[in-house]
Amino acid sequence: MSPTRVAVIGAGTMGHGIAYVAARAGCEVRLTDARADALPQALVKIEALLEGGVKRGKLTAADRADLVKRLTADQDLRSAIRDADVVIEAIVEDLAIKQRLFADLERAAPPGALLASNTSSLSIGQIASTMTEPSRLVGMHFFNPVHVMKLVEIVTHGRDSGPAVDRAVGFARVLGKEPIVVRDSPGFASSRLGVVLGLEAMRMLEQDVASAEDIDKAMELGYNHPMGPLKLTDLVGLDVRLAIAEYLHATLGRPQYEPPKILREKVKKGELGKKTGKGFYTWSD
Repeated sequence: MSPTRVAVIGAGTMGHGIAYVAARAGCEVRLTDARADALPQALVKIEALLEGGVKRGKLTAADRADLVKRLTADQDLRSAIRDADVVIEAIVEDLAIKQRLFADLERAAPPGALLASNTSSLSIGQIASTMTEPSRLVGMHFFNPVHVMKLVEIVTHGRDSGPAVDRAVGFARVLGKEPIVVRDSPGFASSRLGVVLGLEAMRMLEQDVASAEDIDKAMELGYNHPMGPLKLTDLVGLDVRLAIAEYLHATLGRPQYEPPKILREKVKKGELGKKTGKGFYTWSD
């Protein structure tokens, strides 16, 4: 049986992480991005993951060489998806852009390819609304860092098909992930809960309840969270968290989703977290 051929659209934090995990699971992977500088940067980050895996004894030198052979960067979208069995979108959290992309993908991808969006909060049903065959699209929400986090949310939207959902669940398990199936609702299960925790931590920081480090430590040691909400926000990206919070506040209309002033100010200043070197923490390579 030939390995699953996977195309990942978007070579940012989530995209290159999904590509790495798929290649490590034995899939043939093509990673694509319209931004000229994105693919070289993604390959550098994937190489760092490989080096870390070898150093920790998780990968052998032969494993590393085989994985590199299975993963190709291709800036041409149509070439990248031409033979794909699974196409995963991991681009900017913008509904209109995703709608245009999937309207194009259903024409350009093989008819039998599973189409999936990695959106963390946008409505899968709305993304699918511009498609002729919305039944081909499901949500596959991975978590950052993708190679560490076990959860994948499979998001159903009412017009998808049972076989597509089953394929997404099966594919997540091939990648070594634990899938859960959730209904298309703003924020799904994870973002809806996680964003509330993160935004409240920011409000506590604004009110000088405690330092960022101690707020995070309260959740890590008191509730056994592997990472505190402020450090997690730095990893996800403050701009990403702001966009999700604004969307949830607009769609759900509840005050707990209103972005705090500190979040808006940091995004305005370009303090977006680890990717810019500063967020709620100061980061260095």
